[in-house]
Amino acid sequence: MKEFEILEHTADIGIAAYGKNKREVFINAAKGMFEIIAGENKNLKENFYDKIKLEADNLEGLLFAWLNELLYIGETRLVILNKFQIKELSDYQIKAEVGGMKINQLGCKIKKEIKAVTYHRLEVKKDEESGLWRAQVIFDI
Repeated sequence: MKEFEILEHTADIGIAAYGKNKREVFINAAKGMFEIIAGENKNLKENFYDKIKLEADNLEGLLFAWLNELLYIGETRLVILNKFQIKELSDYQIKAEVGGMKINQLGCKIKKEIKAVTYHRLEVKKDEESGLWRAQVIFDI
């Protein structure tokens, strides 16, 4: 099963993320977002770590908050995040630890700037037939 795919959208870009459970789909959505920003970033050496705790009214709102927070951390701390460890996840709350590499380090640079996560076509759902989870997110670029 692929982790995510990049979706072309008029004047924007998006991802469809997949997982066996909610935790996996949230991690894969984050990986997809940072692949849009920096290209494939699996081999970055981590020199930045942070903890995140977020709440929302529903699962879609939580995914929106999660990706927005990661985008904010990336922009304000000048890092590309590539490690995502979710400690707790419900339909209303997420607690996670994230890691990445400072942008000023050799080999770590921005490929495409994402301005914002949007609610347009945002969804998180479980396929009852396969049991797999899917999330879709469109980004403003």
